[in-house]
Amino acid sequence: MDDNSLKIGSNEMELVDFRIFKEENGEIYEGIYGINVSKVREIIKVPSLTELPGTPEFIEGIFDLREVVIPVVNLAKWMGIKEPENIHQSSRVIITEFNNVLIGFIVHDAKRIRRISWSNIEPATFISSASGLDGNKITGVTKIEDDNVLLILDLESVVQELGLYEPDTEIQVKSLEHFKGIAMVLDDSATARKIVTDALEKMGFDVIGAVDGEEGLNKLEELYKNYGDNLEEHLKIIISDVEMPKMDGFHFAAKAKEDVRFNQIPIVFNSSISDHFSENRGLDAGGEAYLVKFQAGEFYEQVARVVRAHMK
Repeated sequence: MDDNSLKIGSNEMELVDFRIFKEENGEIYEGIYGINVSKVREIIKVPSLTELPGTPEFIEGIFDLREVVIPVVNLAKWMGIKEPENIHQSSRVIITEFNNVLIGFIVHDAKRIRRISWSNIEPATFISSASGLDGNKITGVTKIEDDNVLLILDLESVVQELGLYEPDTEIQVKSLEHFKGIAMVLDDSATARKIVTDALEKMGFDVIGAVDGEEGLNKLEELYKNYGDNLEEHLKIIISDVEMPKMDGFHFAAKAKEDVRFNQIPIVFNSSISDHFSENRGLDAGGEAYLVKFQAGEFYEQVARVVRAHMK
């Protein structure tokens, strides 16, 4: 992917469009799914795998990719989908990296890269078990051609199910620097919002939450009505996720930095995307720091640094 292909603040993402086929009552159905390109290292043919005894059925095994051992998950099995026979002849493995973890996912076909506006992505509040997934395993849905629906999978939940990643939330409270004022947290994940909110409250902040960039801008407007030009004395920092339906974190930051009422409020990005391109985009969008979810020590250190710098 061309690193300049997505402009800062464009509110667009690029997705790898892949397919999972399901056999039901003798019929084969095609499921259309996506994952953010920023989380994809490469796509390869299914390699020779070494099985791991005692692991869940959906873990097909491990393999060595350039001296890195990578676990491989069969997405269809993880989703509880009955696969058609001989489907693995055309299958591929999507090698992903997020939260600084490498993991492979077997899919039945990898179609193309799509560029989609976050404004056209809706939260997956209506997903039923008929899809083979619950809504908690999908970060968003969007319509594509022929009135088809593409589901954006929450592959981080697989990593957590496997025990390959656990948020590091423990730190000695007595070692924390304490602050007064308001912190705003933007994240579409209730779990992630709670982790960040708890961390900020331990630092002494009063926390205001928002589920996406659009709501974040609305909350900024509400705060401005309350505090006017003194807002900066009260709102000390904004912690924003990157991937959010309706308006992503980069677009939110660009909007906030364009507005003279808000452009002095520091923004720190806190995302599962761990590639350098996204980190650079975050800094170019006006972020003071880009953190990968969630390492408590680094989080506290960077938030304290940013807030102190803006108190001078």
